[in-house]
Amino acid sequence: MENQGDTARLLARVSTLPTLPSIPYNYQRRRKSSSKTKPTPPIIYNQGSFSREIGHAAAETYLITRLSFKLLSCLGLGYRWITRFLGLALYAVLLMPGFIQVAFYYFFSPLVRRNVVYGDQPRNRLDLYLPAKIDSPKPVVVFVTGGAWIIGYKAWGSLLGKQLSEHDIIVACIDYRNFPQGTIGDMVEDVSQGISFVCSSIADYGGDPNRIYLTGQSAGAHISSCVLVKQAIKESRGETVSWNTSQIKAFFGLSGAYNLPNLVDHFNNRGLYRSMFLSIMEGEESLQKFSPEIMVQNSSSKAAVHLLPHIILFHGSSDSSIPYDSSKAFVDALHRVGVQAELILYDGKTHLDLFLHDPLRGGKDDLFDYIVAYIHANDKEALAKDDMAPPRKRLAPEILIKLARRISPF
Repeated sequence: MENQGDTARLLARVSTLPTLPSIPYNYQRRRKSSSKTKPTPPIIYNQGSFSREIGHAAAETYLITRLSFKLLSCLGLGYRWITRFLGLALYAVLLMPGFIQVAFYYFFSPLVRRNVVYGDQPRNRLDLYLPAKIDSPKPVVVFVTGGAWIIGYKAWGSLLGKQLSEHDIIVACIDYRNFPQGTIGDMVEDVSQGISFVCSSIADYGGDPNRIYLTGQSAGAHISSCVLVKQAIKESRGETVSWNTSQIKAFFGLSGAYNLPNLVDHFNNRGLYRSMFLSIMEGEESLQKFSPEIMVQNSSSKAAVHLLPHIILFHGSSDSSIPYDSSKAFVDALHRVGVQAELILYDGKTHLDLFLHDPLRGGKDDLFDYIVAYIHANDKEALAKDDMAPPRKRLAPEILIKLARRISPF
């Protein structure tokens, strides 16, 4: 969870788009043999005119400024936040060589479809990262970025999207409302709607609706796991749903938080103050209902847990933002209720090593290689192609990555 320096990061860059008119989409589950109605083609804004881009930028700037002042009224601006802002600024400068390369790819690659609308709420947009050649339906990773529930933004997943798409995997990075624009209930609703859109429409982009994998990092791992468990509960109760948990082949959770009551004091000591955290989570009485570890052990969820897909959690043993005990306890709880789950613990890794620092190094990346191998496990041709792929390019000098890692506020 990037909970240190969050205010500064929000002030630096959070892209929040204004509300657009409601777009009619078909959110019904797409099946292999019976899809009678083709969904309305999604609206894509990345090929828009220059004037429209300027208009979006102006609207974003206004909204970001207004929300930033509201956020500052919650946090205050004392010595702690000033020092963290300075640390964040230096951190960004050190990693700028890598960030520039990724940003260039994000904004100018023809393989990136930015700002695909999936709903009618603010920030109901997603980015798609497509393989260079789509000669058959490709597996899909739905990614939910972290950001301490405050500064999450879909572009944070661009490095992951770039690398996975180079291995013939389509990546959909879902944006969602952050606090104070929305609270946890809004975030869960947005992500669920984004998943629904992917399930029903990804075939239009060459994706395989029968091979969808859900992934979240930090706060994104918490939100997406909430979505998954709540969806299973709805299905077990016979409620009407727009997508099914059976469409998700596996859930990959990176450095996530899964038991909120156990983490309130930890977050408070790290700078995400208790009063603000409870505001994000809609009050202390809501902490349990947005804690996947607690939800799966509730007696009313007995039928729901058997609908959950294979769950694989990744965590670094030196993560100070969210202790690895969070993932371990969740896996233990899942085992107790009969869910297939596992924890892969990386010795000495910090909160951002797995998601950012290691990918910037290029070459071999154990986490990335594991995910790709898991997705391609039943595709011999894809596995052979992965084995022949050239080493990933280094995006930042090692000395800069090590220095950034030492002064990281996360």
